[in-house]
Amino acid sequence: MISHPHRRTVLTAMAAGAVFSPSLLRASTLNDAKINIACCGIGGRGADVIKGLAATGLVNVVALCDTHLGSAPTTAILNMFPEAKHFQDFRKMFDAMGDNFVAMSIGTPDHSHFPIAMHAMAHGKHIYCEKPMGHSFHQIQLMMDAARKYKVATQMGNQGHSGQGTFQFEAWVKAGIIKNVTKITAFMNSPRRWHGKSYTDYLPAQPVPTDMDFDPWLATATPHPYNYGYEVGEWRSWYDFGNGALGDWGAHIFDNAHQFLELGLPTSVDPVYMQGYSPLIYPQNSTLKFSFPARGNQPPVELTWYEGQQNLPPLPENFGASVVDPNIPPPTSGSIETKRLAPGKVIYGEGLIFKGGSHASEMEIIGGPRAKDIKLPEVPKSPSDHFLNFVRAVKGEEVCRSRFEIAGPLCQAMALGIIAQRLNEKVVFDPATKQVIGNEKAAALLAGATPRPEWEAYYKL
Repeated sequence: MISHPHRRTVLTAMAAGAVFSPSLLRASTLNDAKINIACCGIGGRGADVIKGLAATGLVNVVALCDTHLGSAPTTAILNMFPEAKHFQDFRKMFDAMGDNFVAMSIGTPDHSHFPIAMHAMAHGKHIYCEKPMGHSFHQIQLMMDAARKYKVATQMGNQGHSGQGTFQFEAWVKAGIIKNVTKITAFMNSPRRWHGKSYTDYLPAQPVPTDMDFDPWLATATPHPYNYGYEVGEWRSWYDFGNGALGDWGAHIFDNAHQFLELGLPTSVDPVYMQGYSPLIYPQNSTLKFSFPARGNQPPVELTWYEGQQNLPPLPENFGASVVDPNIPPPTSGSIETKRLAPGKVIYGEGLIFKGGSHASEMEIIGGPRAKDIKLPEVPKSPSDHFLNFVRAVKGEEVCRSRFEIAGPLCQAMALGIIAQRLNEKVVFDPATKQVIGNEKAAALLAGATPRPEWEAYYKL
């Protein structure tokens, strides 16, 4: 086992380019039935992630970290793992017991995924990180670069990516069932936290609760005074902290199409419709048109994203009932619409039209001249769910299906969409140079918030 460096040493080492090899960490666990993990963010969705990892029967939860430790959302996990050590600052957790675990889960608000993940990878830790990977295009790029450099197992938490829908999509692409796709309609029209709300400014300052450590909660985000209105999932409503409906649900709805159609990064994102625009919180309704270029012998793809309760997408006449994955976890706020139109997609390929839902749901053929003559290939069964896939990858037995090299470009495409929402302006982009063209405001948003001095080192790989 490698000796554990102090967090200040780690930050210095990150800036200097030092590598903490995970191979030594792996050596002590491959012969054991279980691996030791630490969990950062233990309420809300973070709690579900921890339970999913624990359900594999192959992990020991040795450390629990949450900036508001002991608050109501965290109590279930604290009670579930009474032997685990408790922390409120992930940096202090690494200082105290970084030698005692080989992997960690990150279930914190979107804006704090990046520094926790960068810190962990520099220590050679394997990471299960909730989606989206990072809060900005540049953060996501650094996370991909770090995963390659430190050679750790990484899994983004779009859990349906280990389900049958993924295996089916890949098989249908390989068999030529799904081919020459030119158009994708993706939609999420269920209620979100910010629907029905409007703000002219950020929330007023409130006293920080005595049982909360607010500094690591802010992490690399734009500093704001504490207000309870940013906590318990409400952060998702604000551009400074969350990635909205697109960052939350895009990774569940068009992840398979993005990977297996090799969409990569778009050349433009156009906010063709916006209702209830705000520079502070996400719009009430919006439509984004992503233009993806031709790839090899595959044609350009227009992907149109519809969100908002009053912004239903145009659908084929024979669309029928929504495709619903029964394993979708319940939302922490609002509800998932299933009676009217559940989250999903329509894909227009050569001679065939497909409809699908989100998460692990499988595609259905609903039309096209090729529909009568199609012979469907056999689809292999998934050998592991998303959590087991990650644990087995840590043990060297499988490869993570939503590893950062796959999830990263998906999240970067969504990050460009969020810039278009935030500015309510078209974003023209060069995928080769990864630069915005002709829009200084959009170009500045690629990097995200300017970090406070003590957080700058995480941006120096």
